[in-house]
Amino acid sequence: MPKDSVAIIGGTGDQGLGLAYRFGAAGRPVRIGSRKLDRAQAAADEVRKALPDADVTGGLNEDAVRAAAGGIVILSVPFEHTVGTLKALAPELGPGALVVSMGVPLATAVGDVAARTLGISQGSCAELCQSIAPEGVEIVSAFQNVSAHRLLALAQPVECDVIVSGAPAPRRRVMELCADIPGMRAIDGGPLYNARYVEQLTALLIGINIRYKLKDGAGLRITYV
Repeated sequence: MPKDSVAIIGGTGDQGLGLAYRFGAAGRPVRIGSRKLDRAQAAADEVRKALPDADVTGGLNEDAVRAAAGGIVILSVPFEHTVGTLKALAPELGPGALVVSMGVPLATAVGDVAARTLGISQGSCAELCQSIAPEGVEIVSAFQNVSAHRLLALAQPVECDVIVSGAPAPRRRVMELCADIPGMRAIDGGPLYNARYVEQLTALLIGINIRYKLKDGAGLRITYV
């Protein structure tokens, strides 16, 4: 069966670009979005150069969402740009659309260190997205704790678990994405409110990376599951 297409909004950043490489390598149609057309097209060209058979294109954010109609939209933008980006995409997101929140409210948004998070009233970036998403749009939390360096190292398995939270049916669709990436395993994280705990782990991992000087980034493994 044909695989869901994926629109990666913010796909020119390291983590979004890493996902574009991985999903493109798995034969999934990928639409890279950016606020700047030339950056999106350059990122798509970079992926196709490494993966000549990949179905990867670049465009403005709204064009990427339209091109992936019926597929999955992944928000890979810094926390401080999440609200503005999602509101700008709202006209392209009809009932039944599925949006993955990768955002983490890192304190860098206010000039503090990346190993801390900000308190937000909704509880998590994912829940913030759900509060402003158009009616009928499903938000799922995933991919916050996957190292960009490991995603970009195509020759190597990622070796990281991904905790996926959201409503049951959309959650299962996003968990299926993880099977595309060698070494990645999806862990059922339950309802969306559990995203607040997963997002906090990102700041913890950043601190570990700093203390242990881990250039390629630490990841998570949930044992006995």
